[in-house]
Amino acid sequence: MTIILRTPKAWPSILLARAGAQDATDLDAAVKAGAFIGLRKALHDLGPNAVIATIAASGLRGRGGAGFPTAEKWRAAAATDAPRRYVVANGYGADPAVLTDRTLLETDPYAVIEGLAIAALAIDAGEAFIALRSDAGEAIRRLEAAIGAAEEAGFIGPDVLGSGRSLTVSVRPVQGAYMLGEETVLLKALEGKRGQPEQRPPHPSERGLFGMPTVVQNVQTLAAVPWILVNGAEAFAAIGSKASPGTILVAVRGPAGAGIAEVPLGTPLGDIVALAGGTRTGRGAKPAGGDGGGSHALKAVLVGGPSGGLLPPDLLDTPYEFDALRAVGAHVGSGSIVAADERACIVDLARLLTRFCADEACGKTIPCRIGTRRISEIGDRIAIGVPRPTDLQLLTDLSADVVASALCDHERLATLPYASGMRYFRSELDDHILRSSCPAGVCRPIAVAAGAAH
Repeated sequence: MTIILRTPKAWPSILLARAGAQDATDLDAAVKAGAFIGLRKALHDLGPNAVIATIAASGLRGRGGAGFPTAEKWRAAAATDAPRRYVVANGYGADPAVLTDRTLLETDPYAVIEGLAIAALAIDAGEAFIALRSDAGEAIRRLEAAIGAAEEAGFIGPDVLGSGRSLTVSVRPVQGAYMLGEETVLLKALEGKRGQPEQRPPHPSERGLFGMPTVVQNVQTLAAVPWILVNGAEAFAAIGSKASPGTILVAVRGPAGAGIAEVPLGTPLGDIVALAGGTRTGRGAKPAGGDGGGSHALKAVLVGGPSGGLLPPDLLDTPYEFDALRAVGAHVGSGSIVAADERACIVDLARLLTRFCADEACGKTIPCRIGTRRISEIGDRIAIGVPRPTDLQLLTDLSADVVASALCDHERLATLPYASGMRYFRSELDDHILRSSCPAGVCRPIAVAAGAAH
C-alpha cells in the first residue's frame, strides 16, 4: 500500500483532498464532498471559451513533467477544424518506482473523470480515454466502477447533466515500456501501433489520436481543473509559485522511508526531502528499528526519476518547480525525489540510471539507440576502473550530440545523470578516473584493482 506522507497544515490540498474516503467509488459521498460542482459550472454558467480563459488565468501547467501551459493545448485543439476531437488522461506512470498517478486514480477517480469531462466540453470532444498501466488492477477496477456510477447519474454519457452533450469515457489499459509516458508514444499505443515518438509539429492538439485533434493531459492536471472552476483562477494562482501555481504529487524517498506527498509547486527541495526523514543540514533521521543509517550525511538528491539530475545538498533551497529545476540541471519528470547519503557512489548511480534509459529507448533514432548505449558503456568503464584518457571529454561531447539531435524528451533527458554528475560531483569522477578509487566503496572492482597494483 502506498503511504501518503503527512505535510504541514499550511500546505493546501487539492489533489488529495478526498483521499481519506473509505470507498473512493462512492459517488454520493464524492458529490457531498464537492465532486462535479465544477462540471455543472462549466456547462451551465461558463461555456467552452470561458472555461479555457479561466484555466489560462489560473496558470495551470501540465503535471506530466514538461510543464506546458494547459490552456494553450485546449485552445489549439478547439481551434483546429476536425470532425472529431479526443481527450486522453495520461495515468500511465512510466517510472516503475513512482505511484503518484496510480494513487490519485485509486483515491479519487471522480476528480479525474470530472476534469476529463470539463476538458472535453472545452474542446467539444465526444470521446475521452483514461490510459494507465495494464498491471494497475485496483486503479482499473475503481475507475471502471466510478465511470459506471457517473454515467448512471448523468455526469457523463449521452446527455451530460441535461445539456444535450454526449461524452463517452473509457478506461484503456496499455502495456509497454518507460517510453509510453511520452504523449505521442502513448497515442501510438492507444491506436495499437508500435510505441515510438512522432516528430513535432504537428502537435497532438492539432493531429493526435487517429489523426484528430487530441488533448493529452496528466491525470493530476485534470484533477486540478474542477477545483479551479469552483474556487476561481485567482485562488489557484495564489498557491505555489508565480511561474508554476498549484500543487503536485511527489514520490519522496529518504532515510526514514518513502511515500507520496502533495506539495505546493515552488516548495524548496529541502522541505520536501524532510518529509521522508532528510534535513536541511544534510543529516538523516534514524529509521525506527534501523541500524543507525540515518546518521549518515546527505550526499545528493536525485530529482526527476531515471533521467533526472543529481543535485548536491547546497541546492536544497532550489524551488521544486519546472523552470527553477531546469536551471540547475534537473526536472520534475516523473515526480520523484530520492535522497542519497554519503554511502552512495555518484558514478555508480549515474551508471545505473543511464543504463536504464538506454535499455528503455525505443530505438527509433540513431543518437538515442546508439548514443545512450555508448554513454552507458563509458560509465561502465569509469566504474570498473578501466577508463580511457578521453572518456570525460567523450562523455561531454556525446551527450551534447544526443541532446542536439533528440526526437523526444526521453533522449534529451537521458544524459542528465552524467551531466549533473560532472557539474556537481566532478571530484568523485576524478577519483575514479585518476586515482582508481571509489570514495564510497561501492565500485568494488576498482578497490580490487588498486590493491593488486600495490
